[in-house]
Amino acid sequence: MNVDTGQRFDRETIIQLSQSQQEPDWMLQRRLSAWEQVDQLPLPKPEKTRIDRWNFTDFQPIQKEEGLASPEELPEELRSYISGDETDNLFIQKNSSPVYCRLPGELSAKGVLFTDLPTAVRNHGELVRKYFMTDGVKPDEHKLTALHAAWVSGGLFLYVPKDVAVEIPFQALFWTQGSGIGTFPHLLVVAEASSDVNVVANFISDSDTEAVINGVVEVFAGDNSRVRIASLHTHGQGVTEANYRRTVVGRDADLEWIVGDLNSGKTLSDNTTQMNGSGGNARIKGITVGAGDERSNITATVNHWGTHTESDITVRGVMKDQAQTILNGITKIEKGARKANGVQAEKVLMLSGEARGDANPILLIDENDVQAGHAASVGRIDPIQMFYLMSRGLTRREAERLLIFGFVGPVLDTIPFESLRERISSVIERKLG
Repeated sequence: MNVDTGQRFDRETIIQLSQSQQEPDWMLQRRLSAWEQVDQLPLPKPEKTRIDRWNFTDFQPIQKEEGLASPEELPEELRSYISGDETDNLFIQKNSSPVYCRLPGELSAKGVLFTDLPTAVRNHGELVRKYFMTDGVKPDEHKLTALHAAWVSGGLFLYVPKDVAVEIPFQALFWTQGSGIGTFPHLLVVAEASSDVNVVANFISDSDTEAVINGVVEVFAGDNSRVRIASLHTHGQGVTEANYRRTVVGRDADLEWIVGDLNSGKTLSDNTTQMNGSGGNARIKGITVGAGDERSNITATVNHWGTHTESDITVRGVMKDQAQTILNGITKIEKGARKANGVQAEKVLMLSGEARGDANPILLIDENDVQAGHAASVGRIDPIQMFYLMSRGLTRREAERLLIFGFVGPVLDTIPFESLRERISSVIERKLG
């Protein structure tokens, strides 16, 4: 089978990719099985957004890069995405190639695994095989997940054993550079029972990069674990990105997800959390800021299966110029998920007459003994608030900035990573001009 992508991609190319990464046969078979499904599966159908004319397939999928001896070899702009002076617990991937990875010996001695995905597939195959695109993202969900399963290259695997707590955040930097590039970044995080882990992943491209990015993040929070994970996306105008995040939450586990969708091109962002174990808690926070002619569709979904589970979805969007966004919040409480409590709030602030935003809160309840609530709003800056602030001596620009940061505050101010708060704030400042 061939797919018309402007290049000629076929079964043999996938076999060559698998062989170049010295993968076991089970991984190759998963790739080939996914590839055979690409033509049969439809594109995803995000709410109120047509993506059939978006470029998801015209790219060069394998872009090999040289390794880095040190993060200091990165351009200064990229180094600013690394928290402080920390080079431990750090992974860097450029295009299709992992180029740097460092894990302190004391964590390795505790059984922590922090390595590129091809190495993990070779050296810890049974562990990776259990979690990779099985209960998180499934290859047959739609055309984009099948493409990802067939072409995933590079990627990061993080495994934290039972009862191990790691205070210093693990950092990952996925960097895309060039023209006609296609990348398939994959982040797989497994936190065993009673573990504690923090992860910050940055997805970034140069301003003149033209690329298709089809990414997946899978997180497994074991019973009584605590997982805080942040994902910041700051791709340029020439980038189309689809990113699918799936989290499975165990009994009494605590999950905090922070997503910053701050791209400048086209964005399809889907974050789904499965509350499988009783007593689990999930807080999903998101910020998106659009300028120019950006288009984004952002969906956060929580499915409650276990009893006494709690979830809170909070998303804020700010649109200027001709930018458009769709914010979808979905809370689903399944039959038998007694005493579940799911709340959500999606709000969009529009800064121009041509900007567009839509907030869609959805509650799907199949159980009686539960609590659920939602809120949504779409509007413009209140002129009375502007008048009040300007009457106190602020310029229009200063007053607008103050109101915008007050609007995103319920998400931004609660982000537990100070460096990430600062980075998101600086990106917002830059995009708003």
